[in-house]
Order: sequence, then C-alpha cells, then structure tokens
Amino acid sequence: MASTVILGMQWGDEGKGKIIDVLAEKADVVVRFQGGNNAGHTVEIGENKFVLHLIPSGILRQDSQCIIGNGVVIDLLGLVNEIEELEARNIKIRDRLQISNRAHLVFKFHKLLDGLKENKLGGKMIGTTLRGIGPAYADKINRVGIRADELKNKARFKEKFKIGLDHYNRIFESNGIELLDLESEWKTVEPAINYIAPLINDTVLSLNKAIANENAVLFEGAQGVWLDVDHGTYPFVTSSNTTIGGVCTGSGVAPKHIDKVIGVVKTYTTRVGSGPFPTELETEEGNSLREAGNEYGATTGRPRRCGWFDAVATNYACMVNGIDSLAFTKLDVLDRMDVIKVCIRYDINGDIVSSVPANIDQFDDIKPIYEDHPGWKCDTSSSRSWNDLPQNAQRYLSRLSELTNVKIDIVSVGPGRKQILFI
Repeated sequence: MASTVILGMQWGDEGKGKIIDVLAEKADVVVRFQGGNNAGHTVEIGENKFVLHLIPSGILRQDSQCIIGNGVVIDLLGLVNEIEELEARNIKIRDRLQISNRAHLVFKFHKLLDGLKENKLGGKMIGTTLRGIGPAYADKINRVGIRADELKNKARFKEKFKIGLDHYNRIFESNGIELLDLESEWKTVEPAINYIAPLINDTVLSLNKAIANENAVLFEGAQGVWLDVDHGTYPFVTSSNTTIGGVCTGSGVAPKHIDKVIGVVKTYTTRVGSGPFPTELETEEGNSLREAGNEYGATTGRPRRCGWFDAVATNYACMVNGIDSLAFTKLDVLDRMDVIKVCIRYDINGDIVSSVPANIDQFDDIKPIYEDHPGWKCDTSSSRSWNDLPQNAQRYLSRLSELTNVKIDIVSVGPGRKQILFI
C-alpha cells in the first residue's frame, strides 16, 4: 500500500469511513490529519455499527496503529468519551493510539462562541456543527491556542486555560451570555488531562520513522473538498484544509512520501447545512434518495440535502487533489431509479461553463445541464465483482469516470465490509 491518502471529493459524507476501514486491513498506520469531532465516519462490521469522530477508522483493525495528527483540533471530553465507548466494545486503544503534541485543543468556551456567531448570522448561518471547531482554529491562527503538549504540565496548562477562559468571558459578558466559572470548568477538564496525557507524543517523528521503515500508511481525510477553507464554497466551508495540502501540514509528512491519492465520491451528491448545491433535488426524488441512502448526519443527525451527481464539481476536485483513482460509494441507493441524471456543465446566465465559480453569488445563477442515464432497476447489493453489476450500472460508472478523467478502483454497494468491489 505504501503511503495512501483518502479524500472526499464532494461536501463530505461520501463514505470515506467504510473505504478507509477496508483499506486499513493492509495498513500499519492510519492517520487523521485535519478537522475535529465535527466529522463522523461510520463503519458497519456485521451487525455492529461504529461512528468515529476523532479516532482514525483504522482503530477497528486490531493490527493498525492510529495517529491523531497536529492538524486536528481535539475536544478533550469528546475524545475521552469516544475512547471509553470503544473500549466498552472491546476495542483496544491504549497501546495503539498516539496524539500529536502539536494538536490544538477545543473547550466549552469555543463551542459557546460558535453558537453565538451562528445566532448573529441569522438567516445567513454557515451551518456549523457548533462543536467549537472554527473558534479553535481561529485561536491557532491568532497564536493564542492551547496545544496538547501543555497537558503534560498541569499547572502551566491551568494557567493558559484561565487566560483563554477569561478572554472568552469578556466576549460573553459584552453579549449578555452567562459567564463560565473557572473552577467549575476545571473540575470538568482535569480528569480528561490525566486520561489523555499518556497518549501524547511527537507524532511527526513516529510517523516519519514508520515511513522510513516502509510501513504502509493510510491518511484519513475528514469532510470533503468543497468544504475546504481555501478551495471550497467559501464562506460555507469548514475551518481546515480538507484537500491534499492538509495532509502534509496536518501530519508533518513531506509530499514526496505520498504514493497514491484516492478520491471517494457518492454516485449521487449530498450536502449538510447551508451553502450552494447546484444539483440539489428539492423534490420527492431528493426525499427518496435521502431515505434510500439513510442520509442523516453521523455527527449531528441532521437530514442531508440530496441531488444528482455533479461532474463539474467533482472533476475540479479531482484536479486540485491530483486524484489517482476513485472509490464510488452507495451505488445500491440508485437501484430503484428509472432515470439517473448527471450534471455535465453549468449554465450561468447564458454562459456554458465546465468550471466552478469562486464567487459565491454566482451559484444562485447556476442552471445545471444534465444528461440522462437509464437506471438498472435491480439489486446490486450482492454484487462482488464488476461483471456482477448490471450493464446500465457499468455504463453509468464508466461515464462518471470519463467525466472526471480518473479511473475507478473501488465500488461500494452497501455498508458492509464485504459489499465492495475492487476493479
């Protein structure tokens, strides 16, 4: 496997967790490099369903070591809960998980500010998960954040925690929000320090050592390209780089060590929260896709907006990330469709384009230009090879590969580990 990166090519929720879980069988190390517990990767193993938020999906493979890299912002209490839940289900954690000493931490005051900012936006809300991710990254950029390494010196950590809490209390006071009490908050945080501190390490060193020893490393992306703070549908984006550059900055691994980049895409498109969505179906067809695909957020439970496959956006995403191959997921969700549409170009006020506008206002003027594909009207969930798929399903996938200029490596036809086709 060498060093392989898994990235989402849409607005997140593409099914990366399942693909990562399958590939992690042959991985020595699995690395999370950006985002926080605003992400949710769902993995189904037999009758068991696991939803992971901070811990890499490789934790479900007993031989994989897992790393939470420096580019991740970590909710201490959320991480403790996640570890405890996995350990209660007999998943070994303690000798298999490392946390970067350079990763920044998320606290209650970050979450409160997140909610305050969203409320002030009113009808123009970003649609954040209210997990404090944006404010934590802002502290990082403003050079006032608290990093995981501080947990090793409790007295110094408490001093920095007080400075941060006092800063946010001044903001809350000016906005008429109840202030946080230092000692009360400290009683909540302190047990997590003792729990997490032993897991902290210089993961840049350990990860590069693993690569030097020719270990197979799998980099696990969270969210998707169109939520990237630089390349996404700004300002309706997350606060980190979900694209290929985030791998290097968020893990400390040089570009020359990345051997393969796999893009994960649904065979249709979904989005959670606010922001543009050119192929959205605000119709019964959209509702049917949602129910057939169980399109509800793993982290928030919010219903996902559903629409047709957008080849314009996906082609652009593949270009930005240098995608070597694609993994298509949820093909089985389309099994009942009579006709399946694919957006091949945009009509923007009469201009026919094959690229994605940077100006958010232009999205209001996009009219998708579709081509129709006949459905296959039969079950694909039991398919185990390309030749098992109906001819119309093969033609549909081949067309998506042609439109994105990237070959297909993997097709998923259901949530289970065995419901996957290697092409």
